[in-house]
Amino acid sequence: QLVESGGGLVQAGGSLRLSCVASRTVGVVNTMAWYRQAPGKQRELVASMTAGGTTDYADSVKGRFTISRNFGKNTLYLTMNDLKPEDTAVYYCNRPWPVNIWGQGTQVTVSA
Repeated sequence: QLVESGGGLVQAGGSLRLSCVASRTVGVVNTMAWYRQAPGKQRELVASMTAGGTTDYADSVKGRFTISRNFGKNTLYLTMNDLKPEDTAVYYCNRPWPVNIWGQGTQVTVSA
């Protein structure tokens, strides 16, 4: 089970930190990822982190977003800085392997 939190309404240029708490049976030691889905658009990969800690980002968020995790808290984070209106979307936490698991999503709204 994955449970996201931390979304909300923020002005352009602002910051938010999303959290994704994993149950003990799921954990955050494997590859983890953040996706987002804006209204009328397909879900897209925002950031990922491998089991070894290698990170990757969508071009649109490079330099502004940071993915991280805390093993002790079984929590995955997405720190988002310099937010833009086009970042508005529902953000989802995902663990693709060994069983593909999704969280319920958290809404991020960035006003101009």
